[in-house]
Amino acid sequence: MSEKSIDAEVLIVGAGPAGLMLANMLGMYGRSVIVLEERDELIDFPRGVGIDDESLRTIQTIGLTEEVLPHTTPQHIMRLVDGSGRTMLVNDPKTTVFGWGRKHGFIQPEVDRVLCKGLDRFDTVDIRFGHRVTEVTEDADGVVATVETTADAVAGKPSTRSVRGQYLVGCEGGRSETRKRIGVEFTGDSPPTRWLVVDVNNDPLGTPNVFLGADPRRPYVSIGLPHGVRRWEFMLHKDEDAEQMLAPDTVASLLRDHVPDPENLDVIRHRVFTHHGRVASSFRRGRQLIAGDAAHLMPVWMGQGWNSCLRDATNLGWKLAAVLSGQAGDKLLDTYTSERRDHAQAMVDLSMTFGSVIKITNPVAAAARDAAARVLNYLPSVKSYFAEMRFKPMPRYHQGVLADAADFSSGRAAESIRRSLIPVKTSQVLVSPVGTMFPQPDVMFGDQLRKFDDVLGTDWAVVVWGNDPAQVLPERSLRLLRHLEARLVTVVPETQRLWSQHSMSPDTLVLGDSTGSLKTWFDDRPSPVVFLRPDRFVAGASLIQEAPKTLDAILKAMSFQGAA
Repeated sequence: MSEKSIDAEVLIVGAGPAGLMLANMLGMYGRSVIVLEERDELIDFPRGVGIDDESLRTIQTIGLTEEVLPHTTPQHIMRLVDGSGRTMLVNDPKTTVFGWGRKHGFIQPEVDRVLCKGLDRFDTVDIRFGHRVTEVTEDADGVVATVETTADAVAGKPSTRSVRGQYLVGCEGGRSETRKRIGVEFTGDSPPTRWLVVDVNNDPLGTPNVFLGADPRRPYVSIGLPHGVRRWEFMLHKDEDAEQMLAPDTVASLLRDHVPDPENLDVIRHRVFTHHGRVASSFRRGRQLIAGDAAHLMPVWMGQGWNSCLRDATNLGWKLAAVLSGQAGDKLLDTYTSERRDHAQAMVDLSMTFGSVIKITNPVAAAARDAAARVLNYLPSVKSYFAEMRFKPMPRYHQGVLADAADFSSGRAAESIRRSLIPVKTSQVLVSPVGTMFPQPDVMFGDQLRKFDDVLGTDWAVVVWGNDPAQVLPERSLRLLRHLEARLVTVVPETQRLWSQHSMSPDTLVLGDSTGSLKTWFDDRPSPVVFLRPDRFVAGASLIQEAPKTLDAILKAMSFQGAA
């Protein structure tokens, strides 16, 4: 398949959150994309209800935050209550370390529509509804998807056509045909517990937050959402028939303890579903990849299904763009699985564990749980652990596009920095920043207060505390960074910013640390030079004199194809 013969560089199957975000990211990098969606339109009923700070950071990257925020409720507090309605724990994280509040409620169909509308900005991106992929063939140069479409059906029969691309990404949900086609396992658990979900307009309660009811008689969830939408979820008992539980009088009886007049609600939908906790063994085979629910299914308890879809797109988007531009070799795409799979599994495991605590129906076990929760709530450290959501596994990559902070090995990063140098031994934090997401504070740039990522842009960046990277890095490293299209950035105290703007290289962005948070970050760690990937994860961190070999290790890990 020659490059001239392709219809698009990337074919995306499925217009869910993963597919829409991936298409936006690739469009942002100028790559050509065709999104093939079997439905005639986007799904129009509420599904996901929580959006986190990492996802909003990604939405910020593609320039759609102003359109998305009207469909969110910031600081979405969650309270776990027992059968008597007493609060056992509160989840109310206050951090804005990544530039946004950690938890927001949201209306998924509205946000998905924003992502879909965002594709109109890109001449290189085309979305085609009513297109069902029936077959895919692959060779050394690309893929050919056979597509049935009703758009130009003749005599009521769908027409068939072929669409060609260099890569195909399946984002078509938990029953993904792409995942089945590439033959990867989808391991995990689908508990037999069923839940009835009820979404209503004109919220009859009006309270803005989340209640998880650990009631042994019938566990439930009550969620206040933007635009006056309220969601309830009720666990069904084993002997209850799903169809009977969907009857209006049964739904009303379930809601009777929650609203004064359950018969007069504006119901959007109600249906029975089962939680799944499954992760694919690999997210790639050859030129076909999977993302979102096609790669992992997780229970709703932590509100991480939609967010995990966006994490996949964030990780995969810049890597596909780098390979397609010739900046990196095809092996870079193998790091997509090594970086994303373990965190997806950790989120599934946490969600399953949290769900098992909530859905206890044995009265004795529930009483023991409630008593333990009351005791633990008297311990400030335990109380803050739950309140600040520190139990949530933050993405941390151990293998992938990384350089170890201690021995500079390529493609891996240990969690701690162990060295005999005094700057290392005297550091306050010896947990390696490599493989973690870099913070996003507000900074001063050009006499304006800006979010950190908005100044850096969407490519690689080298961030140095106090020094000018153009002056402290050797010419060979600077040449490699230019080929990588990396931004050179120096961060200084706000008191030094104006002086630094006139004294440093014109190619260096000078940022004023107006909040002091970046000074604290650099002060605590033996890492005055940080190499940031386009997804704002730390690929490498080092002392000034060790920056060149750190860069070399990073470029090796990403199969860099630039000039030596």
